[in-house]
Amino acid sequence: MFKGIYTAASGMLAQQRKTEILTNNMANANTPGFKAEQSTIRSFPEMLMSSVSSTNVPTKKGLHYSQIQRVGSLSTGIYVQETMPSFVQGNIYETSFNTDLALINGYMPTNGDVEGTVFFRLQHLDGGEAYTRNGSFTLDGQGYLVSSEGYYVLSESGERIQLQNEEFQVAEDGTITASGATIATLGVAFSENPNTLTKQNNGIFRTEDGAALPSAFTQGNVTFALKQRFLEGSNVDPSQAMTDLLTAYRAFEANQKVIQAYDRSMEKAVNEIGKV
Repeated sequence: MFKGIYTAASGMLAQQRKTEILTNNMANANTPGFKAEQSTIRSFPEMLMSSVSSTNVPTKKGLHYSQIQRVGSLSTGIYVQETMPSFVQGNIYETSFNTDLALINGYMPTNGDVEGTVFFRLQHLDGGEAYTRNGSFTLDGQGYLVSSEGYYVLSESGERIQLQNEEFQVAEDGTITASGATIATLGVAFSENPNTLTKQNNGIFRTEDGAALPSAFTQGNVTFALKQRFLEGSNVDPSQAMTDLLTAYRAFEANQKVIQAYDRSMEKAVNEIGKV
């Protein structure tokens, strides 16, 4: 069997996976708070090819010794090593809905090459905390502030936020007031390395061990602001995503043609050379 078939097939699988990621990004280009997925493609370890031969020594005992001559390295294919979201701030746009909130990053400390970011705190269905940048909230039948997925929005103290109606105000520092009275402070969490978070459906993030992230209000070097009646849009660049999608498709097609060429060679070897 030709080794090149496996190499080309791995290329097709990697480009197919990349195409799926880019397609999902484009489908969520208008989803509030969506963070575009990025993929990293890596090659498998290369194989060192050598030619082994034997040379006879003209002696009475008929001695011989082996010779190993290096031919070169052979790539064994590529694969999608990992995918991770980009946490670049999306554009802020006005909606005029009182329950819509946008998180605006201020100064975020950098951990190595990774910049930290802030999230809305949510109560997950299993009782732990979940996090999102999508501030498209509503009030349920009991007046609790909930996310578009139905998760309760948490306050700074970790409690659910209950309101009488949608006539409430949210200050830039997260203070929620209604009829002149302070109701609660909106919960905002900080992650110094958001790449360690696990992304779930609908733009929900969780920590790997289920532990809660620290409050952004207790981080003295973190600054942010909340804006009511606004939402953070997706950070997907549709033009760049389309360009990358076409590039991935052409790479997939090129690998496909390599396999077709190998298939024709094998067909000729079986049907023509095999008859000789």
